Amino acid sequence: MMENTIKIILAILLLLCLAPMPYGYFQLVRLASLVGFAYLAYTSFCEKNNPALGILYIFLAILFQPFEKIALGRTLWNIVDVLVAVFLVIQIKNEK
Repeated sequence: MMENTIKIILAILLLLCLAPMPYGYFQLVRLASLVGFAYLAYTSFCEKNNPALGILYIFLAILFQPFEKIALGRTLWNIVDVLVAVFLVIQIKNEK
């Protein structure tokens, strides 16, 4: 239940990145994504015994982390945001 709430929040935050937002919003999304994906990785490894999904969540946590930014450009980041949001929604649907 908690995992689905985190996935929904992250998906909404990522899709809102498509709108013209102030720079601080993107920093917030990066921090929230780091924390959210780290938690999802933890639950994948420890509670669900799904290491493949855990590794994917670790990769996403590293990709979105706010400390050492990965410069992909606005267009590519928008594509990544949409793909990850869609992935999270599919994850929710598959769990039901």
